[in-house]
Amino acid sequence: MSLFVWYDLFLFLLLFALFAYMFATVRITNLRKAYFLFHFFMMLWPLCQFITDMTKDPQLQKLNVTLSFVSLSMLGSGWLMLTIFLTGYSGGLAKRTWILLVMPAVIAAVGVIINPFQLFVRPLEGGYIHRAYGPWFWVMIVILLGYFFASLTFLFWAVKNPKTLLTIKKQVKITLWGIFVLATFACSDLVLNVVLRKWLPIIPGLTSVGIFISALFFAYVIKKYNMFDLVSIAHEDVINTIPYGILVLDENGSIIEVNKALRWFMDLSLGDYFDMEKFLRSVRVDGSTSEFLDHYRHRRSTFSELEIIIERDELRHFILQASPIVDANRSQIGRILTFQDVSQERYLVQEMNRQNVILQKRNRSLDSIRNELYVANQKLKEMALKDSLTDCYNRHYLTEHLTHEVTANMRTGTPFSLILFDIDFFKTINDRYGHVIGDEVLYRTAQAVKQSIRNSDILARYGGEEFMLYLPDTDRRLAEELAEEVRLMVESNHIRVGQENEPVAITISMGILSIDEFRAESAADDLEDYLMGLLAQVDKALYQAKEKGRNRIEFADFQQAY
Repeated sequence: MSLFVWYDLFLFLLLFALFAYMFATVRITNLRKAYFLFHFFMMLWPLCQFITDMTKDPQLQKLNVTLSFVSLSMLGSGWLMLTIFLTGYSGGLAKRTWILLVMPAVIAAVGVIINPFQLFVRPLEGGYIHRAYGPWFWVMIVILLGYFFASLTFLFWAVKNPKTLLTIKKQVKITLWGIFVLATFACSDLVLNVVLRKWLPIIPGLTSVGIFISALFFAYVIKKYNMFDLVSIAHEDVINTIPYGILVLDENGSIIEVNKALRWFMDLSLGDYFDMEKFLRSVRVDGSTSEFLDHYRHRRSTFSELEIIIERDELRHFILQASPIVDANRSQIGRILTFQDVSQERYLVQEMNRQNVILQKRNRSLDSIRNELYVANQKLKEMALKDSLTDCYNRHYLTEHLTHEVTANMRTGTPFSLILFDIDFFKTINDRYGHVIGDEVLYRTAQAVKQSIRNSDILARYGGEEFMLYLPDTDRRLAEELAEEVRLMVESNHIRVGQENEPVAITISMGILSIDEFRAESAADDLEDYLMGLLAQVDKALYQAKEKGRNRIEFADFQQAY
């Protein structure tokens, strides 16, 4: 057995040692998890090649050949993923796009595993140490080349793009060398040991050497430039530019983040336990230490603060604020401690008081402003949906509301009713008293109706002297009772106008449409047409009430509403 066989094992051990080193020395993030998966596939190739050459069992040889080429096919997609992460294009890709990028590698791997009709590989001399490759092998090679050129496109684009940061350009250039080395050795292996194997002796370990050297390039970039951790870098830059001292603790009180402003006057290291009681004993406290510690120990969901005085080269005053970090379930998973230097304010008493008020009310002020904006927006929205003369909802709001309500009522089978009414002989009032008095009559009538209806009912000005009432969860009997109450209330609401001694008596005519039950065919394909049909029927009922003498109620034909 040739000593060259042991090269693959030696290279696997080197890759494993590099994997262990990277795992132990870098901070684990989602992006680095992708690298570790990529590195795992790199380790599989030399290991499987070594086992293939060492075993005499054809089935075990076939298994390891399969695993080695599956890992090689997944390396192609790994190239592209690492390239996308490195160049900063990952944020703009949707989940579906990631799946499509990986799919060719998965298809190639599935073909390798299934090996239908030995289209990928077939044994020679009774085993797979010597083997012949079929058409599927070349399909996999084409897919790998596609990944290779796609990766190069991203990398060259990042280098040429003037908006790319200089640090990222340096990472890209080193990564380019790593990919070129891997591609060069893999292509050499393909040409020498596959294409020219009939004429040249087998040179083992070429792809394994390429994988190992490229892994060294990747490891170098990761260690030197914090590759694939751009979010953490930005996060650290932001925190370190904040003038306040910031200390982030996990749920056990261990330090997981500390910024430069805090390191200036406190000697802290990541992973150390921060003992709040011990810390407060080491400084002077202006305030109730017991109250602050009680709040701190019991993990209350609101922030607490305390003024502390630290004496180093000079006396410095800080506002220590402890705020909880909660997850989506409102469970506390850590704390943020902020140390705000207020020394200058303590020397300038007047300025100190003003700044303290601002600091204490900052969050409440933001909430107050947000609430004021919300109320203002609601008022603007209400103004857009209200009729300015009668203070009722307008027809636009009614139409939108009915669209949602009727759809929900059809789905749940909830009855509802519509009442359309108008003021009898309103034109005569306008002609006799003028439009100003006519407007007053409209307003007074609307107010009288509002006193007779329920909070859940919707009153809208339908147009001119016509009004529409939407009565949710109301059948025919209840609708008739409510309509009669409204009619009597308006009739008894005498309106005094101008210099007239006698008040004006107003009456209304009403049409009612009640939908008490639903059939499947009632849900028309076009909801707008269906609503227009309902409105037409209730309008017809109003017309009948006016034809029969006014100041009365008429029901629309239930069947015609469908």
